[in-house]
Amino acid sequence: MGPARDDDHARWRDHRLPDVRPLDPVHSLKVKLGLLVVASVTVAVVITWVGLRNELGPSRTFPLAIIVSLVLTQVLARGMTSPLRQMTAAAQTMADGDYSIRVRSTSQDEVGQLAEAFNTMARDLEASDRIRRDLIANVSHELRTPVAALQAQLENMVDGVTEPTPSSLELSLEQTERLSRLVTYLLDLSRVEAGASALMLTEFSVGDFLEECAEAMSMVDAAKGLTYVVDVTPEDLPLEADVERLRQVVTNLLQNAIRHSPYGGTVRLDAYPQGDAVVIEVGDEGPGIPAEDRDRVFERFARGTTDARPQPSASGGTGIGLAIVRWAVDLHGGHVAVADSEPGATMRVTLPAVARPAPGVTTESGA
Repeated sequence: MGPARDDDHARWRDHRLPDVRPLDPVHSLKVKLGLLVVASVTVAVVITWVGLRNELGPSRTFPLAIIVSLVLTQVLARGMTSPLRQMTAAAQTMADGDYSIRVRSTSQDEVGQLAEAFNTMARDLEASDRIRRDLIANVSHELRTPVAALQAQLENMVDGVTEPTPSSLELSLEQTERLSRLVTYLLDLSRVEAGASALMLTEFSVGDFLEECAEAMSMVDAAKGLTYVVDVTPEDLPLEADVERLRQVVTNLLQNAIRHSPYGGTVRLDAYPQGDAVVIEVGDEGPGIPAEDRDRVFERFARGTTDARPQPSASGGTGIGLAIVRWAVDLHGGHVAVADSEPGATMRVTLPAVARPAPGVTTESGA
């Protein structure tokens, strides 16, 4: 009999035998085994005693007692070990790439705990596999679009269809910058996966810093004609942080705001003290973020569940930028969230005014 027929026979036998779990409430596997031994011995003794009382004789009573005890043991042991068999079958299924299978976990003993841990592992693997698929889909799409546009523009110039005018060269540069941003996102993501967690701490003026960020983004994304408003209270508000990491945070938030802002809209950058922390807010006048998506937007490759805000792939985003924002803010011991605002969306970053990095983060003092 081949392996396939053995598996079929085993599944057929499993379906024929009952899956009874009367010992599930017991919290210890040792106690279960003890109860199993006591139950089988008790049944054998009772059958032997009844048989002898009815003068059936040992030749009939003993075999009957043994058979009934074995059947009882088989039924109870099958219920005890059922999660183990399910985990074996699930592991084989997961090896083929299907992570959706779960193990029935009703017992309270060590086997039940193992089944719960197995289900947790299966959920984590399913999430990781989904992230991997999303990564391939997002990166493939984001790379293909600017590469195809850039290739078409350059081919037209080489073939003489279009002249290499400043405007056509500007379009080519725009696609190149988009590719550069995507590569930067992927490099940052690799640092996240590698656990890179070093900060170069410097004390600086938040107002001057936000002005620089706004000016840089206004020159890069001038096509929409956006107005940038920087409001810092007080004007000399200080902050101790890693300037480059924080520039990465604000730049990603600005790019997100620019992507979703209407033409001629306003992007706000506000900062103010709050207790022993500094709050930085980046707001736009776009369609906003639905309440049910506000906890998900900072996950890698997250996509909204509604059309209230354009999908990342449709608007030039990758679903990576906000995940990098959360990572960089977490390194500083702060937190980032979507604040309630009408209209548009406001991203609120809260950082300790005096550096208080997360545990395990190494720090150096910058100039």
